[in-house]
Amino acid sequence: MFNPQTLQQFNNTDTPFYYYDLNLLRQTLNICKQAAGRYNFKVHYALKANFNSAVLKEIQVAGFGADCVSGNEVKAAIANGFPAHEVVFAGVGKSDREINAALDADIFCFNVESVQELLVINDLAAAKNKAAKVAIRINPNVDAHTHRFITTGLDENKFGINIWQLDDVVFTLDNCPNLQFIGIHFHIGSQITELDVFKDLCAKVNELSDWFEQRNLPVKVLNVGGGLGVDYNAPHENPVADFEHYFKIFNEHLIVKQGQEVHFELGRALVAQSATLVSRVLYVKNGINKNFLVLDAGMTELIRPMLYQAYHKIENISKPQQAEQKIVNYDVVGPICESTDCFQENVQLPESHRGDLLAIYSAGAYGEVMASSYNLRDRVQSVYSLPEAELIKG
Repeated sequence: MFNPQTLQQFNNTDTPFYYYDLNLLRQTLNICKQAAGRYNFKVHYALKANFNSAVLKEIQVAGFGADCVSGNEVKAAIANGFPAHEVVFAGVGKSDREINAALDADIFCFNVESVQELLVINDLAAAKNKAAKVAIRINPNVDAHTHRFITTGLDENKFGINIWQLDDVVFTLDNCPNLQFIGIHFHIGSQITELDVFKDLCAKVNELSDWFEQRNLPVKVLNVGGGLGVDYNAPHENPVADFEHYFKIFNEHLIVKQGQEVHFELGRALVAQSATLVSRVLYVKNGINKNFLVLDAGMTELIRPMLYQAYHKIENISKPQQAEQKIVNYDVVGPICESTDCFQENVQLPESHRGDLLAIYSAGAYGEVMASSYNLRDRVQSVYSLPEAELIKG
């Protein structure tokens, strides 16, 4: 994956670091934009996946909107050039301060997750003599067949409003003059690879769109969320998510009435493959039953394997693939004082030595944004590859 010139530059760079392939990011954005544009779908980028400023700039320039789940994400989106009228604000626990700031910024829409939140937004908007645009986030009770920690659309989930509460929603909307209902919002989970579940989501969206229309609440926006997964197992072979199939499912199964817009909130699918965590082997510990490679990166730089038992492909990029190489099974671990600080067990790698560079791929989503300074660790730098093949540090 990395040419000799790049590897030489890696050797001269302090590790660990996040390496961003901006060429791949631009390619991914273009493919997604073309696939969505075929059906006039609108895509908002989910900032929670990665809010690195260079990444945000690429996405903003490509013409995507912004999906935010905190007040600071709203601020970051606008500061990085996303127009406020293309910013949506979701999140189950919006504070009054965050809501007021979003009202002052005149964002496009609040994705509302409870009846009580509707009342709070109405009161805060009234104090400013404003009307807040709102979409109702509904739990459609669709099983996304993904990890239980990242499924979000089932009944009795902390996110969204359950279907049996919708009569209360209608009553509240009818009695809140400072709310402007514009649509319905859904998000059933993350890292979804069985795309047929989106057909089930479409059926629910169609049903609920009719339900609101029948109660004299016209639905302008059908926001179906995101969740499209990426190939963590074979990032080299499949560096771009299957946007064509994904959007085609919604085009074929979603009933879009005249005047309605279809919005998506994609994060991981846009950025995951664009970054690699590059780390150096500090120590090799060979035992009777296990061999360990102790890296200078750990759960403070990429927590997904420890938090979700997530798989990331790992390669020793200091050892070119050779037919006669000795292959060793290693547990690849970090330096953090926690037993769970393990990227992967029983990784087959060429025999490795202190100083070797390891690449942990697909780190562009929920890598840098979830980094911490636990154990008083330094925050690590980011390195970028530009179209001119120049590496810059930031």
